[in-house]
Amino acid sequence: MPQIYDETAPKKSANLSINSDLLTKARSLKINLSATLEHALALQVKQAARKTWLRENKKALKALNELADKNGLFSDSYRNF
Repeated sequence: MPQIYDETAPKKSANLSINSDLLTKARSLKINLSATLEHALALQVKQAARKTWLRENKKALKALNELADKNGLFSDSYRNF
């Protein structure tokens, strides 16, 4: 599966604001904030990219499904179930 973003790109600092109590608790638990945020952002980017792809390809997917419903699939004769 292709990557949504370049995981080898250099790190860049960013300023952000978060709940102060949450930050205090995360720091006391020695949670790596950068890694946690990066992981959460990667998931959000992947989900948003998937939604965009599905929206942009909705017509093509519908046409392909209709074609398969009408004509069957090439692999139908090879299935054992």
